[in-house]
Amino acid sequence: MSLKDKLAGHVLGFGTAPLGNMFRDIPEAEAQATVDAAWEHGVRYFDTAPFYGAGLSEIRLGEALSRRPRDEYVLSTKVGRLISDEVEDAAARALGEKSGLFVAGRPNKLVVDYTADGTLRSIEDSLKRMKTDRFDFVWIHDIAQDFYGDEWLSYFETARKGAFRALTRLREEGVIKAWGLGVNRVEPIELTLDLAEAQPDGFLLAGRYSLLDHERALQRLMPKAAERQTHIVAGGPYSSGILAGGAHFEYQKAPPEIVGKVERIKAVAQRHGVSVKAAALQFVLANPAVAAVIPGASRPERIAEDAAALKQDIPADFWHALRAQHLVAADAPLPIDASARV
Repeated sequence: MSLKDKLAGHVLGFGTAPLGNMFRDIPEAEAQATVDAAWEHGVRYFDTAPFYGAGLSEIRLGEALSRRPRDEYVLSTKVGRLISDEVEDAAARALGEKSGLFVAGRPNKLVVDYTADGTLRSIEDSLKRMKTDRFDFVWIHDIAQDFYGDEWLSYFETARKGAFRALTRLREEGVIKAWGLGVNRVEPIELTLDLAEAQPDGFLLAGRYSLLDHERALQRLMPKAAERQTHIVAGGPYSSGILAGGAHFEYQKAPPEIVGKVERIKAVAQRHGVSVKAAALQFVLANPAVAAVIPGASRPERIAEDAAALKQDIPADFWHALRAQHLVAADAPLPIDASARV
């Protein structure tokens, strides 16, 4: 059964990075209400990670889902970072890997570990934080993070010998249903797809297949994934928030050229009465290789917007206009294309 089959009926999921206090300190009640809103709008796929607030996202999501029947939802987390009991001070957090992202999260130090033992320990720790008995999918997180610089290939090699094999064994034993990489660069996915020994079920690709940024993924990744019948969960469909009215792109303040492109997209959307959120979600899901899209949210009303955006009727003229103005790649599948959503 493919990843797309396993996620059938769950094309709109919830990426819970914001619940780790991403960019701001979120009140506990607001975090819980956001997960509740997702459930009420029919979301049944939830994704988290130890990195999100040093376990804060997992803890909050686990608390909210503890009130729901476990068999009624799909749950994924990630491995690659262990949460230490050692606590960092504010200055260390501001300068370290969590700089600018989760400085308002838990102060625990994160330890990079892609070994087999580290993978098994990470899953065990995540289960405890979430107070659950199992995960459906497990993603190997951020192997090619820019923070690692040129050393990312050595982390990949450690994961290939460690996490890849550990997760394959867990899948064979029926402990998890699927595994893959959860990254925000296409290179490690391409490298994995070229490995005859690797048998991942799919990938979570954040920010690299969006309305705003998709050209590189279309060159080789999407065709290769289709050839291997390996599907993609698309994270970050709003490109760190810039497509949803925010100011961030790539988790930083958006540069002028990105702001300019977004303004052009907005102008086309306004002329056709289209929500940019709707365009962003429906563009991503039009690619046959995409199994689901998981926007993040930290306020209940944003969940309602996502649900409405997925259902909005977008006229064909809007998509034609984007193509005519070269705001989407010429070979990007669109909802109007006969080949989309097969």
